[in-house]
Amino acid sequence: MKQAIILGLVALLAGCGGGGDRSRSSGGFAGAKPFAAGPISQACMVSGRSARSSALCGCIQAAANQTLSTSQQRRAVAFYTDPHSAQEIRQSDRSSDRSFWQAYRAYGDRAERLCR
Repeated sequence: MKQAIILGLVALLAGCGGGGDRSRSSGGFAGAKPFAAGPISQACMVSGRSARSSALCGCIQAAANQTLSTSQQRRAVAFYTDPHSAQEIRQSDRSSDRSFWQAYRAYGDRAERLCR
């Protein structure tokens, strides 16, 4: 079930921002969500999914900036256009894919907590 949520998050947020640390603080307002621009937020915004918004995609990017390297973010962007590739990586026996998937799951967990 958790894997389905993570894959759904990937599909939903695929167009959202990317690398670089262009995050802005929520300003201390209760309930304010973090925001950043980058490759994941960009992919999220062009994804065509009905739930996308600049606030959601920016929040997802902020979570990515906190948990994924720039190269991992570039790799995750591909999931927005090819969700099946996420499944292939998740099931891969390659150590680099296992390492990436572990980081990606941490990103999904963080995004879920920050962006709800």
